[in-house]
Amino acid sequence: MPITLTINGAPVTVDAPPEMPLLWVLRDHLNLKGTKFGCGIANCGACTVHIDGAPERSCSVRISEVAGQHVTTIEGLSADGTHPLQLAWDEIDVPQCGYCQAGQIMAAAALLKSKKNPTDADIDAAMDNICRCGTYNRIRQAIHRAATLPTPAGAARDGEV
Repeated sequence: MPITLTINGAPVTVDAPPEMPLLWVLRDHLNLKGTKFGCGIANCGACTVHIDGAPERSCSVRISEVAGQHVTTIEGLSADGTHPLQLAWDEIDVPQCGYCQAGQIMAAAALLKSKKNPTDADIDAAMDNICRCGTYNRIRQAIHRAATLPTPAGAARDGEV
């Protein structure tokens, strides 16, 4: 049965089993490869996307649960990679292996949406995504840096398009 939702600002109709996780619809049906599979049980956060503005682990959300909703992936954070978090991630050189970084950035975007100038404690409480390389200090630095950067045209500070 076709399911219609909005992905990165564009309406999309997907013909997928209703129980299929959103992660696999994004990757396999829509070819949006930025959202990564990590654990498959919503623990690691590599698959974090925004659903109606809230961070969610797409591996544990069925496509039928997001019918009619707005989903933003890392590809939709900005059209040209100029979201303040993306710029700060590059400036601070956050990634090591990089596998978890899309999910980290999406979680950080949700944090900055709710707290424009988060403290270290705010960041530590909000950022529960796992980085197996241990770049947590650089992630924290990049979030602080992103909070100080202007939002260029084409990039939504809150991660919504």
